[in-house]
Amino acid sequence: MANHKSSLKRIRQDKAKTLHNKYYAKTMRNAVRKLRALTDKDEAVKLYPSVQKMLDKLSKTNIIHKNKAANIKSSLAQHVAKLG
Repeated sequence: MANHKSSLKRIRQDKAKTLHNKYYAKTMRNAVRKLRALTDKDEAVKLYPSVQKMLDKLSKTNIIHKNKAANIKSSLAQHVAKLG
């Protein structure tokens, strides 16, 4: 166990941040999963901008890597384009 007050505080802060980041990462994964499961092009076109916005926000705040966000957006765009 840590001995310094600052170490104890850092541990508390890291727990809170980890919980916060896990929530948003899981929400993003569920949104991506939902979009990939869609077969109707109209619904997919409506949902894609919100998922794209979510990915951009998470990459901006370093919850996910910017290249990962770009790769996911690219694959989702291809998926939406194939529908029809």
